[in-house]
Amino acid sequence: MFFSFSWILGTSEWMPFESSPIDCFFQGLVGACGISVLCNLMRVHLFIQTCSDSDSENESKQRSSWTGRLLRERWRTAFLFWSLTALLSLVGSRVSSLIVLEFSLRAVSAWATAGLDVSGRGPQLLLIQCQFSLGCALTCILVFLQQGALHSSLSLLMAAGLSWALAGICQQLWSHVARLYPLHSTERYCGKCITLLTSGHTILASLQRVVVLAFAIATVASTATVYDHFLSQKDALKFWTPLTLCYAMLVVYIQEEQLRQTGAEALLHSVVLRLGALLVLMLTVGYWSDVLHVLITFLGEAVCLLNSRDLQQAMLKEEEEDTSPSKPELASSSSHITRGSTATTSSDGS
Repeated sequence: MFFSFSWILGTSEWMPFESSPIDCFFQGLVGACGISVLCNLMRVHLFIQTCSDSDSENESKQRSSWTGRLLRERWRTAFLFWSLTALLSLVGSRVSSLIVLEFSLRAVSAWATAGLDVSGRGPQLLLIQCQFSLGCALTCILVFLQQGALHSSLSLLMAAGLSWALAGICQQLWSHVARLYPLHSTERYCGKCITLLTSGHTILASLQRVVVLAFAIATVASTATVYDHFLSQKDALKFWTPLTLCYAMLVVYIQEEQLRQTGAEALLHSVVLRLGALLVLMLTVGYWSDVLHVLITFLGEAVCLLNSRDLQQAMLKEEEEDTSPSKPELASSSSHITRGSTATTSSDGS
């Protein structure tokens, strides 16, 4: 049906798949598994940090809310996972390459703006924002590595199987931690929880290194793809150079605006601006299939934001606790005020 539809239109650029649908499905499955691994390990990191920070009543309520959300939203997590698989399967290599290069530029801009501060909320916010871009990065790497391979479907099947196994291990780890870590970390008889208790603080740094490595490899693959499809034409650089400069200025502007704003609204605002600019770019120099793929990317980013709402809420609560004054400071300040008022009253009486 796809072949007849493209024959009627007189072009093959309307086809939804650049390769066979089976290969595209395996690539999308690998990308969705990578996003699942990232989110589950971030949940483990934030949960362990929540347990180790304080044992107050508010912290216990927050831990119970994490556990209740895990038990209630298993079907929702599965639905979002397969939705991401389908969306990543539909996004073509040209649009995926542009998304990877755009996020790499945004990450460099964020690190330059923050001064490479790894202790603030910037790295965690970038990890939350990079979900769909990470899926596109994995698909770009697979497309780049499988070019001209004789048994590409078999290789993609093996990659999808390994990714599925790794995602399952991380999902089981998060389920175990959410239900049993507060008990096992005090009783000290569970090997997983003891390991997380001693070395769980290194999860975020390890995630950052792995994500940076994935995007470094994907940047090479994306650059080759963009050159083959866009820059190899005559006088293409004369047209792409001002567009690239304008897009870089837009990325810096979005980064500065995001530093002033907080919450999911800031993430949604940056997604709309970035993908809106990419949509205008594809309307100018791309094919109609690229425009369709950008619209699919909108849906993918929305699914990732829905999938990481608990991470966003946990990060915002952590930021509010860091910015708000602590209880001992409030108590000391109130005691100073009380002493000052008592001294004033005594002086007036004398």
